[in-house]
Amino acid sequence: MRKNFGVKPAIYPMPVLIIGSFDENGTADAMNAAWGGISEEKEISVCISEGHKTTKNILEAGCFTVSIPDVKNTVAADFVGIVSGNDTPDKIEKAGWTYEKSEIINAPVFNELPFALECKLISYDKDSCRLVGEILNVSADESILTDGKVDLNKFRPITYDPMNHDYIALGEKVGKAFSDGKKLK
Repeated sequence: MRKNFGVKPAIYPMPVLIIGSFDENGTADAMNAAWGGISEEKEISVCISEGHKTTKNILEAGCFTVSIPDVKNTVAADFVGIVSGNDTPDKIEKAGWTYEKSEIINAPVFNELPFALECKLISYDKDSCRLVGEILNVSADESILTDGKVDLNKFRPITYDPMNHDYIALGEKVGKAFSDGKKLK
């Protein structure tokens, strides 16, 4: 038997996305956005409302980063989601994060977050709050790599559970994509 929940913004796993930007003074800002994902081969879409400082920064700069937090950064990732850069301009410092300017775009890459996408703004629709970016680069800290590839056991990214409002670490490998299904051919 199934239980119906009605209309809910729920999908599993739901990524935790830290959107990074610089304001007009070069001050780094970050926000936590759970509603987003890859929408085309080289595009990411994120739902962020117009009132966020991050949205204003992105619209002015035309670029942004999207980082994926790991277990070690769960508290800081939540913090940048519950505190507005409009009211707390030093929230990056309070989160305990440092950053470097991307070599590709004018946006921060947070040193403590080991995985990041560097994006150029394609579009923003204020009615749907849909921000679309072209992925210009993906970078990963060497500490989460094995044989030159991202190793999720080293990375330990977190996801958001929208039904229970929890953060969950990704778990064990259970299969091989584009391979295991061949057994049923």
